[in-house]
Amino acid sequence: MAGHSDVFRTAGKLRSARGLLRASVPAFVGETCHVHMPSGEELMSEVVGFDESESQLMCFDSTAGLQPGLEIVATGRRRSVPVGTELLGRVLDGIGRPFDDVGPLRVRRWQPESASVPDPLSRQRITTPLVTGQRVIDGLLTIGRGQRIGLFAGSGVGKSTLLGEIARGAEADVNVICLVGERGREVRPFIEDCLGPEGLSRSVVIVATSDQTPLMRVKAVLTAVTIAEDFRSQGSHVLFFLDSLTRLAMAQREMGLLLGEPPGSRGYPPSVQSLMAGVLERLGCGDVGAITGLITVLVEGDDLDEPITDAARSILDGHIVLRRDLAAQGHYPAIDVLGSVSRLFREVTTEQQRSNAVKLRTLMATYADVSDLIQIGAYKSGTSAQVDRAVRLMDDVKKFLKQEVNEISTYAETSRRLDVIARAWSSA
Repeated sequence: MAGHSDVFRTAGKLRSARGLLRASVPAFVGETCHVHMPSGEELMSEVVGFDESESQLMCFDSTAGLQPGLEIVATGRRRSVPVGTELLGRVLDGIGRPFDDVGPLRVRRWQPESASVPDPLSRQRITTPLVTGQRVIDGLLTIGRGQRIGLFAGSGVGKSTLLGEIARGAEADVNVICLVGERGREVRPFIEDCLGPEGLSRSVVIVATSDQTPLMRVKAVLTAVTIAEDFRSQGSHVLFFLDSLTRLAMAQREMGLLLGEPPGSRGYPPSVQSLMAGVLERLGCGDVGAITGLITVLVEGDDLDEPITDAARSILDGHIVLRRDLAAQGHYPAIDVLGSVSRLFREVTTEQQRSNAVKLRTLMATYADVSDLIQIGAYKSGTSAQVDRAVRLMDDVKKFLKQEVNEISTYAETSRRLDVIARAWSSA
C-alpha cells in the first residue's frame, strides 16, 4: 500500500452481520474482500451491493465466528478462475479450489469470471449433430453441437444418471460438469459410478452442495461457465452439464431477498430471470469452438408450468421431459418422447432420419390414443388397421427407446434400428 489514502480506501471494519455483512470499506460491486478472523484466518467474501458509504458483502463460506469490529480488506480486483487442460480429471469447489484429494492445482492461466456473451453475429450456425450414445435422443430428439437443451423432471426420475451416461458416451472434447445444491452423499456416487474413471479423465467437475452459502452455489455455475468458455476459445467442443438450473435459481432467490429485491411469482425476484438468461446465453457456439449445454430443471411438484420451468423452456433450445410413471415402470431413460422437442432437430438431421422420426412419433401417438382402452381390454383387434399396426410394433419401439445403464449406442446402430421400425410401420 503506497500511502494513507490507499490504506483508507482498502480497509474497513465489520459493522453488522444479519444475512449480509455490512462494513465501512469503500469497494466496487463484485470486488473480492477478506475478513480477518480472530483465529488469524481470512474469510473470503464479495461485495454484492452498497448503501451510501457502507458496503454490503456476502461470504463464500460459513460466517461462524464473526464479531463486530473485525478488519475487512478489499483486494481491488474481481475473483479469477483457474482454466486450462490441467483441470481435466479434477473436482473443484464453487470458487475453483480443489475439492478432491489429488493435491494443489497446477494451472498456468486464470480468467476473470465476468466474461461477456458472444456477439450474436459472430456465432457459428449449429449444423453438426452431437452423438450422445442414447438412442432415444440421437434418433428422435437429436441435439446439435452448440445447442442448449433442458432435461425437465421431478426428483428421483433419473436426471443425474442420464447426465453421467451422456458424459461418458458423447462425442465431445471436454466435459464441464457443475453440480449445484446437490446432497453431499450424492457427489461421490455420481463421480465414481455415473461418470466413472473414463468420463472423469476428460471432465472438470465443479461442486457446491446444498449446505453451502447461496453465493457459493451461484459462483459455482459462473466458475464452470468460465472454464467452459476458455476451452471453447481454444477451439474445443465442450459438453456443459448443469445440475440443476432450479437450484441456481433458488440460490439467487436467497441472495435477491437478502438484498431487498421485491419477490415475484413464488418468491422469485427479478434478478433470477436475469441470471438464468445471462448464464445460458454464455453457452453455445462462438467464432471458434462450441459449448453444448445439457441443463437439468427440477420440476417442483411435477408442474411443468411453474415459474422456473416455464422461464427455462423459453430460453433453452429444446426440452427433454422425463416422466415419473415411466421411471416407476423401470423404463430407462424415462423420456416422454411425445412431450419433448429439440428445436434444432431439422437443422442437424438428414431428410431420411426426419422421415423415420415422424413415422415413429405417429406410431407412438396412435398407440397413446387408445392405450387406456387396450389396458382395460375394451379395444378389439380389427377395429382400426393403423391401431393394430401400432400395437404389433409397440414392443419393438419400447426396445428402441429403452437402454441399459453403461450401454452406448453408436449413431449408425441408432439410425439402423430407427429405419427398421419406420419401414415396418410403412409396409405393415
